[in-house]
Amino acid sequence: MSDKVLSQFTPEVKAEGPDTSRKLKIGIIGTGWIAEAHIQSYKNMPDAEIVAAADLIPGKAEAFMKEFGVEGVRFYPSHKELIDNEELDAVSICTYNTAHAEPTIYALEHGVNVLLEKPFTVTLDEAIAVMRAEKKSGKILSIGFQPRGDENMKMIKKVVQSGALGRVYYIQTGGGRRRGIPNSTFIEKSTGGIGALGDIGCYSLDCVLNAIGYPKPLTVTGYKSAFFGTNPKYATPDRFHTAEENAARFSVDDFAAGFIRLEGDIILDFRISWAMHMDTPGDSLILGTEGGLRIPSTDCWNGTFTKPMTLYHDVAGSLVETTIPLIPHRGPGLFDLKIRSFMDAVKNGTPAPVPTSQILYNQAIIDGICRSAELGREIELNIPEI
Repeated sequence: MSDKVLSQFTPEVKAEGPDTSRKLKIGIIGTGWIAEAHIQSYKNMPDAEIVAAADLIPGKAEAFMKEFGVEGVRFYPSHKELIDNEELDAVSICTYNTAHAEPTIYALEHGVNVLLEKPFTVTLDEAIAVMRAEKKSGKILSIGFQPRGDENMKMIKKVVQSGALGRVYYIQTGGGRRRGIPNSTFIEKSTGGIGALGDIGCYSLDCVLNAIGYPKPLTVTGYKSAFFGTNPKYATPDRFHTAEENAARFSVDDFAAGFIRLEGDIILDFRISWAMHMDTPGDSLILGTEGGLRIPSTDCWNGTFTKPMTLYHDVAGSLVETTIPLIPHRGPGLFDLKIRSFMDAVKNGTPAPVPTSQILYNQAIIDGICRSAELGREIELNIPEI
């Protein structure tokens, strides 16, 4: 019997494509490494038109668009000139970390929707200022956490919300690389602001905090170090600097850890690394009164994981371990899903796919770890209502 006959009892689902009668006019602010993923995804969207780009380095934006075969683009030396001279629906902000807040606020104040790359900002104060501009503008601001679109990441939240774990009381999360220090603007405080904490730590935090509903963080005890990045033995050269020069430039964290108390009497034990003498700081664990979930560690949590999760629970008085099979990825890539969900929100006036109201708590933890580490003691987090 053919598949056609067998499938007659299965409703046919026809995927509807985007409405191409209205193309969104998109600007790209910052044309460094991460902008490559944005441009490739926008090119995959038939209802997106990239009309402008800005970069502080003369000629960089022009070379970038030429490399990716995007024509008819107007170029500007700053985000202000781009926004002042273009009628845009949205911008992707792909600048280095310390330059996230200013162009985001300016775009929102001028009625432009924003997709902001992670991390949200460098400091909590910056995040608060951005959210106030967002609230006043009424525009959409979404933060670039593409792992939210991964089915295995979604499964973590489904398990927690199913009640299989009971009341969650303790979480261990983190990850990182044995060796994996980036160069460029990542490693200087003036541009990166924060190191491994902001680059990959924000992903790890979002993985578990999103699953449990993003409870408010209350206190933080933080630690950070830079034993590897500042050592020429472990630093790596790039096309502009020797290993010795990059070690001398290094002024952010390459390892960080935190012990965070969350609302609901939940403890979060977190650690992240760009470099360490260990293959992994451990799997992520979510412990509850009825079960525990083990999530395999990854280098940076920016996509999916490659081993199945395990649910530890009791069945009829027996200790049982249930393997949760990996869900194979089908369809568009995670970055395409990120761009698509943002564009749909802009076109349909629906909420931001990754709302700042959640990522504010993510940023508060990162900021709290930095401040606690500098003070050498636990601190309270004071997060205002916005």
